[in-house]
Amino acid sequence: MFSAPTGPPDGHDAGHTPDRGAGRGTDRAIGRGAGPGAGPDQYRALELLGRTPYGRVSVSMRALPFVTVARHIVAGRQVLLRLHGGFGYAQACDGNVVAYGADNLSDRREGDEDVWTVQFVGTARLFTPGPAELDRFGRPPRTADAAPFEPEYLCIEPQFITLHHLEGVPARQVAHSG
Repeated sequence: MFSAPTGPPDGHDAGHTPDRGAGRGTDRAIGRGAGPGAGPDQYRALELLGRTPYGRVSVSMRALPFVTVARHIVAGRQVLLRLHGGFGYAQACDGNVVAYGADNLSDRREGDEDVWTVQFVGTARLFTPGPAELDRFGRPPRTADAAPFEPEYLCIEPQFITLHHLEGVPARQVAHSG
């Protein structure tokens, strides 16, 4: 489970960066865990993760950093990942601190002027999903880099979540050459 956030006795969240002005977005380091006593921003970050199916997991492997794509679902206060096992990435993540991030940058529709990104760190553990979790993950990809997709699953309990939110960002418009 998540640990309750700890902070200074004055009640201010030491890991919180104040808003940086209306219309210019927010940059919030939300703190440890999302357990009892956690602020609404932690739950908001997990809720936003539930709005997009894919993100990126990062860990170091043989002293070199790597990033790979992963399907995720939010299950209570845990984030469950499905990634291709053929490269050994899940094994490299198991028992190690990883970073995970997802955003809505490619999911925005015309008129949607909000951009958000969520990042967190936590210890990843291999796990075997049950039928309900497999159903939530949906059908896996057929291939990964031209090899048959071999699903492996990780469970992460976020320990430090950062939410970045920008407002008033116009949707990308396709440029036409004339």
